[in-house]
This record gives sequence, C-alpha cells and structure tokens, in this order.
Amino acid sequence: MNRWRIVLLTALAPLSWGTTYLVTTELLPPGHPLFAGLLRSLPAGLVAVLLARRLPRGTWWPKMLVLGALNIGAFFPLLFLAAERLPGGVAAAVAGAQPLIVLVLGTLVLQERIRAVSAAAAVTGAGGVALVVLGPAAQLDLWGVLAALGGVTATGLGMILTKRWGRPRGIGPVVYAGWQLTAGGLLLLPVTLAVEGVPSSIDGAAALGYLWLGTVGGIVAYTLWFRGIQQLPVIAPGLLALLSPLVAALLGVIVLGESFTAVQGVGLALALGALVVGQLTARPRRTPTTPTIGEEPPVPAARA
Repeated sequence: MNRWRIVLLTALAPLSWGTTYLVTTELLPPGHPLFAGLLRSLPAGLVAVLLARRLPRGTWWPKMLVLGALNIGAFFPLLFLAAERLPGGVAAAVAGAQPLIVLVLGTLVLQERIRAVSAAAAVTGAGGVALVVLGPAAQLDLWGVLAALGGVTATGLGMILTKRWGRPRGIGPVVYAGWQLTAGGLLLLPVTLAVEGVPSSIDGAAALGYLWLGTVGGIVAYTLWFRGIQQLPVIAPGLLALLSPLVAALLGVIVLGESFTAVQGVGLALALGALVVGQLTARPRRTPTTPTIGEEPPVPAARA
C-alpha cells in the first residue's frame, strides 16, 4: 500500500479521537470516566473477537494483556478523567506532548537514535498545539494534569511495544484491535463496577455518545491506528496524534462558538507544519524478527 495512503488512513484515528472532548463534556453523564472507557472498549472488542473466532496463542496472551492495559485499560479512564477535570485546552495541551514522549520511549525501548529533525518537529508540534488550545484564563488542576500526562505516557509506551512486537502472522488488524479492546475492557470491568457502577440514567444523547466512541472512536479508529503504527516509522503516528487536540480545539470554535485568535492561527500553522515535515523526513527501516516458540511469526514492523 502507498505510504501516504497509510498515513492518511492512520490520521483518521486521531481525527476521530479529537471528538472525545466534545462528546464527553456535552453528551455523557458526568462523573463516570471508567464507565465511559468500558463502553468504548469492551462491547466492540468482544464483537470483533466473536466474529473472527480467533484467540491469541502462546506468549501473545500476556502481550495482549500488557498492550490492552496500556492502550485501553489505563488510557481510556485517564483520558476521560482529564477531560472532566481540566478545560479542554489544558487537557489537549498535555496530549500535544505525546510525540516527545514517543521519541524518548523509542530511544529507551527500541534503541532508536533521536534525529534532530524529528525532535524539532515534536517540539514545534507540541508548542503549536499549546498556542492553539491554551488561553490566558486556563486553569490547572493537579489531578487532571497528572491524569492527562499518565494517559499519553501509557499510550505512548503502548505504541512503542505495538511496533516492537508486531502482530501474529495471519491475524488481521481488526482482530488485533479487537484483542486489545477486549483485554483492556476486561481489565476495566471489575474496577468500574467497584468504583463507579453504572450511571443512574443514560439518555438518548448519552447513548449516541457511547455508540460513537465505541465504533468510530473505538474499533474503527484502533484498527487503523495499530496498522499504521506497525507500517510507519515510529515518529510518524506520534506526530499524527497532534491532530486530536487540534480537532478538539476547532470543534470548540465551530460547535461551541469559542473564539479563535491570530495567536491560535499561528499555533495551528506550526503544528500542521511540524506534522507534515515529520512525515516527509521520517525514514522507515525494516528489521527481521524471530518468532517465539508457541506463537505464530510476527508481522515485521518498520522502525524509524
């Protein structure tokens, strides 16, 4: 598949995730971030697994638990908690630091050398997002900031391990995403029931919100996202993640009538410019992988 087509398809995932802030604050019942994460992951994941009738083999069981915990089980509730405790701009600004986190983790886990242009793109992108989403009246909440930072760190590590491990040969991206969504959802289930329970009422708007997050923002987005991580250099999806806070800010302007200043316009240009430069300069490198006893050979993954 053409590399730029993969980039564009992968970009659809963070574009859809950019709607999470709006859906959470405008449609979902407040005070239930764990429940929101549970409905975003488990139903769609189970459907994908049941339709495929394929389960992990060998060492892929613990790998799926780790990836499900990082990409889903930890990330989802932290994301919704940050969206509830922080203004959308502050939560989005923290999320804009994800390319930097991915670069650092890529060095530590994948032993990748940090290229100057990649680091510059990550810093510029994070700064551009901050200009777009942070206003002079932005208020910080310690637990909200920690939740947002913990969420992007968890999913950043999940990205790195997804690239390092690849996926079993013969397993398609939909099933692979379904495994992770199911694993993460099952980890969330007992915690959600013990801590939050079910909201006292779920109206039609909330039901639509949960449906959107579970389908478009869940199984569809993660299918495209995991495939992109495995086929693109590591910095490429990391920079594409900048689209999520940018979309969230633009939706605030379009849907909620928030203002958009010249400074925000500069920030938007910087972030998009960094994203494009990062995609143009990312260099894929393929390395052979050795299958582990008891599992199918993994699909080789491109590295930066």
